[in-house]
Amino acid sequence: MPALTIKNIPDSLYKKLKEAASAHHRSINSELIHCLEQMLLPKRVSPAEHLKKARELRKGIDSDMIDVDDIHDAIDRGRA
Repeated sequence: MPALTIKNIPDSLYKKLKEAASAHHRSINSELIHCLEQMLLPKRVSPAEHLKKARELRKGIDSDMIDVDDIHDAIDRGRA
């Protein structure tokens, strides 16, 4: 397996990495690999998973706070 040496890591970034590793009960090396995997390896999400997430988000919307006109206005602003 290849090895990688990272030089000149800013102190603040190293501190955050070390804190994250500790919080997740991982070594710094394992935490860094996890972070790289999350950023660089695509995660395939099925249509069913997208629908499930959309339905969960929809449950949290108060229907009295938003109406169809608000939705259309938001869509139109996004097209500008």
